Amino acid sequence: MDSFSVPVSKLGQEPYSHILGYPKATKKELAKRVSELKKLGIKSVTFSGHTILNNIPVLGKGYVGVVVLSKLGKNKVALKIRRIDSSRDEMESEAKLLKFANQVNVGPKVIKSSKNFIVMDYVEGKKIIDWVGELKGKGSAAKLKTVVRKILEDCYSLDKAHLDHGELSYIHKHVIVGRSPCIIDFESSSVNRRTSNVTSATQGIFIGSGLSNIVKKIIKVPNRKQMIESLKKYKHNQSRENFDDILGILRLNKA
Repeated sequence: MDSFSVPVSKLGQEPYSHILGYPKATKKELAKRVSELKKLGIKSVTFSGHTILNNIPVLGKGYVGVVVLSKLGKNKVALKIRRIDSSRDEMESEAKLLKFANQVNVGPKVIKSSKNFIVMDYVEGKKIIDWVGELKGKGSAAKLKTVVRKILEDCYSLDKAHLDHGELSYIHKHVIVGRSPCIIDFESSSVNRRTSNVTSATQGIFIGSGLSNIVKKIIKVPNRKQMIESLKKYKHNQSRENFDDILGILRLNKA
């Protein structure tokens, strides 16, 4: 579907109101949200992406929000809009956790936030499962290893920061690969539970998933038992030494 831009002042009108107040909002709530966006400096929204809501393309949809491409000044940004039916009352808590991830150079950078919105860097690229699926020809194994190594290093940074992403078992939905891989969508993240970023991501990439089936066709994957033993060891003690052991078993230590 072709992309198209809509000024903020028109977002409260149908059919765009179904996105601004997904799945359904009152006129009063829509007017509040339009005003909130103007205060944030958002000039327009460009509807584009592979997710279709009410016949309108968006970048993504989760349990908490809908993500659209927007304009802040002259810059493209990603705008996360809180769903009306979300269990969350506000977006500031998620923005705070994403800022925490930003401190260890992980995730899209938070630019601004408010009760119903998070404005962050727009990460241009493809979901990792699509990117891996399109890898072909000479050098594809080396490219894949470099990307996976970077993802796992970011996961290790999150583990050491005691921030658990919470959804990396489904990593095919939560990494965008562009110039560099980027972990996205921290709506389920927490600093109040034991971190499992490295273990979840490794299992999501290499063990028993649609993504792992594609990965196995490009690079040689080690014995499953060996992988699980190294992950158990790391889970017990999240040291750099045990993390390096995982990279060694996955043959990523030279990536």
